[in-house]
Amino acid sequence: MQNEFDLHFRIGSVSFNSKDVLLLQAVEEHGSLNSASSSLGRSYSRAHKRIQELEMHSGPLLSRTRGGQGGGGSSLTKIAYELLDRFSRLEITFTDILGTEEIVLQGQVLSRSGELATILTPAGPIRALLFTDAEYVQISLRSDSITLHSPPFTSSSIITSALNRFVGVITSIATHEAIAEVTFDVGSDITMTALVSLESLQQLNFQLGSPVVATFKATSTRAVPFHS
Repeated sequence: MQNEFDLHFRIGSVSFNSKDVLLLQAVEEHGSLNSASSSLGRSYSRAHKRIQELEMHSGPLLSRTRGGQGGGGSSLTKIAYELLDRFSRLEITFTDILGTEEIVLQGQVLSRSGELATILTPAGPIRALLFTDAEYVQISLRSDSITLHSPPFTSSSIITSALNRFVGVITSIATHEAIAEVTFDVGSDITMTALVSLESLQQLNFQLGSPVVATFKATSTRAVPFHS
């Protein structure tokens, strides 16, 4: 199972940590600090104070718009994306050291649409978030962000590139008290591991050798520049 650690780095006299990452990602997703703080169960005043504290040392993290029919909102600045990118690099490094359940692949960027990139990996094309310009990248994917299905499986979300989809064969199943780690081969000597509940494991009737369809959101997949 995953090892827990307090991952952070210093910006001036403050620490940028996983809670700050979640806050910035929520702003990106919801389009405003107010909605972001609500989605995380935090008060707006504390979230606003935290952003101000970070900005004192990093520079502007949010680009704010006021008024209008939509009531204004916020979007991330280049500095905010750079902090997220830096944190992701650090997370990948610690993942390798601590052996947490994370899939790491390397690949070449084929195309980009805003922050979403299509990357050719040994396992096949993968859509992932990429916040900086790069030709070659390293992709990280948490095992708890993968959803398993019995084939065949199709979704309208896949057509719009909101989901990545892989077909594989189950090679091992490790059961715990309430969840299971299901490892499957997607070809080219590439294996992935997904976390599923024991209830789902039974309902899907997964066994060794069973075919499986794995999906994961492009927005839950992070890519950072890779230098060999």
